[in-house]
Amino acid sequence: MTDPQHTLRRDAMLHPEMLDPGPGEGAQRGGRRLDHAEGQSKPLRSRTPEAQPRGAVIKGDRPVDQAEAADRFIGATEHEKMHDERLWDLRQKRDRETHGLPEWEELRNLASAIKEHTLANLDKYLDQFETNARAQGIHVHWARDGEEHNRIVLGILRDHGAKRLIKSKSMLTEECNFRDFMKEHEVEVIETDLGERIQQLDGEAPSHVVVPAVHKLRTDVAAVFAEKLGSDPDNDDVHYLAERQREATRPLILSADAGMTGCNFAVAETGAVVVCTNEGNADLSANTPPLHIVSAGIEKVIPTMDHLAVFVRMLSRSALGSPLTQYTSYFRGPRRGGEMHIVLVDNGRSDRLGMEKFWSSLKCIRCGACMNTCPVFRRSGGLSYGATYAGPIGLILDPTFSARKYSNLPFASTLNGSCTNVCPVKINIHEQIADWRKVLAETHELPLLKKGMMKAAGALLANPALYRAALPVANSALRHLPRFVIYNRMNTWGRGREVPHAPKQTFHQWYKDNRETKA
Repeated sequence: MTDPQHTLRRDAMLHPEMLDPGPGEGAQRGGRRLDHAEGQSKPLRSRTPEAQPRGAVIKGDRPVDQAEAADRFIGATEHEKMHDERLWDLRQKRDRETHGLPEWEELRNLASAIKEHTLANLDKYLDQFETNARAQGIHVHWARDGEEHNRIVLGILRDHGAKRLIKSKSMLTEECNFRDFMKEHEVEVIETDLGERIQQLDGEAPSHVVVPAVHKLRTDVAAVFAEKLGSDPDNDDVHYLAERQREATRPLILSADAGMTGCNFAVAETGAVVVCTNEGNADLSANTPPLHIVSAGIEKVIPTMDHLAVFVRMLSRSALGSPLTQYTSYFRGPRRGGEMHIVLVDNGRSDRLGMEKFWSSLKCIRCGACMNTCPVFRRSGGLSYGATYAGPIGLILDPTFSARKYSNLPFASTLNGSCTNVCPVKINIHEQIADWRKVLAETHELPLLKKGMMKAAGALLANPALYRAALPVANSALRHLPRFVIYNRMNTWGRGREVPHAPKQTFHQWYKDNRETKA
């Protein structure tokens, strides 16, 4: 029986538009269904349970074999289908939200110009940010790399006798291998973002910069919670699973000694950091314990609050297809009686800023729009990349950390340009992916077989006469050669796809027969 008092409390808390959802269509506004994060997502449910495929096998600094991991993910057909549909759903929501803003392209141009101006004057704005942050009572630290970041945070925790830290989602801390470092030094880290907590309990890294557990089926989450939290392994109801996680984690959060957040934007003119979440977990991490630590990449600084308004309008629309994140939290100083530290981290960003072809990747605001639209990412899963950053943006960021280890990644792209088209800050992603292929070939970071095939293809394509002479021969060969000659271990392109049927006549032959003589 429904508790009348509960109904009254609920009615007092919810917006009137949310109380009349219509006949089975979820929340409504003005007679139409809400189709962004405020409303319901497209309901998806897998047909049959299936074991979750794991990510790429990491072997030290050896090149990550993304193709091998992608094959396993695609082979898990339920996971591949659900992953593709979920991310395409986000892409479609993004399109509807951005098309609803006539000034969207103007915003993109403005956001790109703000970022480029800031990066060109990065030293000036970082100095201004530090001065204003210190004036608000915030302690500011500088870290050259991930290891120094981790040591600085550990020193702060030890100064306060902290043994348990609650943490909001932060890709920078993934870069720094933060959780493993803290575990080695007997500091317990608890993730407060639900998706990140699922990944932590399952011993995995985030597979997406915005939706960390998007590659998992409900049954995968039920299995993880049953093993780690003692829930019913046969119950994959989302409300049940969320409540079990809340019951298990909330006591750990309330008893934490310190909290950590990431930083979406650092505003130079005020010395404040802004964190955008949909679960309020940044506020939980910053305000529950008396000690608040912020990890911020140096590229996150923007000049003014007016500039912040541009990015806040773009971030969630690009990421989830919603007008705003549910929480946009602005931290300008320590809470009353508390202490606040900001660690500004370089970790290769200065080097990237000096790369003529790749410096503009620092404009990235980590919305994940390029991932949601990428056909390779949607079908292969983020963990197949074996790197902190997956998808198109990862293909140009990861080689800056290690050209050898991530030498295969720039080839995990169709170069269709969709990533560039949806990027809110107009990073020429697909062009940089192509540039990385050239750089890796020139620096001998490619396998000999791939390098030899690319060299032969380059020589053929660079000679029009040779290309036109070879084309009929190749087409004839494709039609008559035995299948095993074409589909073998040497032809990596032919794995998982069929070579299209060769036409009987080339375009040049058709043109010569039908147009050239009539001209």
